[in-house]
Amino acid sequence: MEEINPFKRAHLINQLKNETHWDVIVIGGGATGLGIALDSTTRGYKTLLLEQIDFANGTSSRSTKLVHGGVRYLAQGNIDLVKESLYERGLLLKNASHLVQNQSFIIPNYTWWGRVKYIIGLKIYDALAGKLSFGKSVFINKKDTLSRLKTIKTEGLKGGVIYHDGQFDDSRLAVNLAQTCIEHEATVLNHFKVEALLKNDNSEVIGVRARDTDTYTTYTINAKVVINATGVFTDDILKMDNADVKNSIRPSQGVHLVLDRTFLPGDDAIMIPKTNDGRVLFLVPWHNKVIVGTTDTLLDSHSLEPKALPEEIDFIISTTNSYLAKKVSREDVLSIFAGLRPLAAPKDNSEKTKEISRSHKIMVSNSGLITITGGKWTTYRKMAQDTLNKAIAIGKLPKKVCKTKSLKIHGAINSTDKANHLYVYGSDKDFIENLIKENPELGEKLHPRLPFTKAEIIWAVRNEMARTLEDVLARRVRTLFLDARATLEILPVVATMLAKELNKDELWEQQQIKEFTEIVKQYVLT
Repeated sequence: MEEINPFKRAHLINQLKNETHWDVIVIGGGATGLGIALDSTTRGYKTLLLEQIDFANGTSSRSTKLVHGGVRYLAQGNIDLVKESLYERGLLLKNASHLVQNQSFIIPNYTWWGRVKYIIGLKIYDALAGKLSFGKSVFINKKDTLSRLKTIKTEGLKGGVIYHDGQFDDSRLAVNLAQTCIEHEATVLNHFKVEALLKNDNSEVIGVRARDTDTYTTYTINAKVVINATGVFTDDILKMDNADVKNSIRPSQGVHLVLDRTFLPGDDAIMIPKTNDGRVLFLVPWHNKVIVGTTDTLLDSHSLEPKALPEEIDFIISTTNSYLAKKVSREDVLSIFAGLRPLAAPKDNSEKTKEISRSHKIMVSNSGLITITGGKWTTYRKMAQDTLNKAIAIGKLPKKVCKTKSLKIHGAINSTDKANHLYVYGSDKDFIENLIKENPELGEKLHPRLPFTKAEIIWAVRNEMARTLEDVLARRVRTLFLDARATLEILPVVATMLAKELNKDELWEQQQIKEFTEIVKQYVLT
């Protein structure tokens, strides 16, 4: 008898068909929704998660790739948020050790007063982390700063301050969370769009109507509680519940540029704590490239594929050039991506993003629909815990304790071989290498400028629930975020591989190339 692959879509669809009533339905497959689904299923609730596109399709794949306490929130006096974030940062390093790593940051100082001010603040940051600290903050002199940051501007440099935070691969963690949910008996489906909320005669939400966008099959699904964890799409679901409800979130756009590693060749990241308009700017090593960002621009609308504004691009390039001796031009940008933060909307209609809370907020509608807004990747686990506790508190679920504090995420191993790009697969790395041993052709690189192999495409479809070109190249192997032009060049090869694995025809293949090409073009800076 053939062994069942728990990550196969057909198997997951059968679970959906065979279950008549669920305890918890989670709408949204980003960091927040996946965290809630994992908390729910490990408590013993029958759990279903539905994501309209793909896991981490939105904000959760477009972060600065940091697991952090929030140094700037400390400057704003938000001690509780910083302390909570630092604690969760420590848990993530333990529970997803293959993806989360300790990253040293250097704040270059061009005034003597700056050194004193930052070290005082960072010593408080260290103290708040307690036993889960990633390392102590220390002064370094000008010589040591220059030896570690070889491209930093030397004129006026006094020295630097080193501190530590976490760095990770965001969408890969999301995929691993989805796998962990399934391994703990949840049913988790991407490309499954919720189209309506179901209600009883008392106007209470009792389930959803959802459509499988692969087969266009519609399902009516009942549950004790429905949780809205859709990020910037939160209000779309709330309006299904009540067409007259006021908007609960205000999207803030963050833009990042990706550069060659020659712009920051060492192991340290750079943090610019205050740019000329009061923002924070990071330069972070990531997958042998450098991510530079971010902006913080309030928007009035949201979309599946937000676009970087010209002024945001210019701001990042000009600010970076004011700190680096090696100057960045538009031609140096390998990829550009924009993400929308689902910030809780202020009651006073404030236009300042720093005045909009980064803390999460849980709301319960009159219908019993539970909605969570705000928050960030670092605190996803605590957000999930608070959401399930709220469902228990209002009588929607029987009381059961949270079990995720020490729960290992799929793939978690302690790996020191960071030189091999396959380290992000953790314990799955051996399986991918075995695919290559069985078929050496799968060991071929997808592109000369990128480390990824054909074997990873096969793995993504068979074991990571990838369904489209975008799923694979944006969120499984990350080529879109690392080199958009190279991504355009590999589309035909990857599309053919996907079509064969998914048993799709040539028309599907060509449609995939056409649709994804339009997306990739937005990541190319012209």
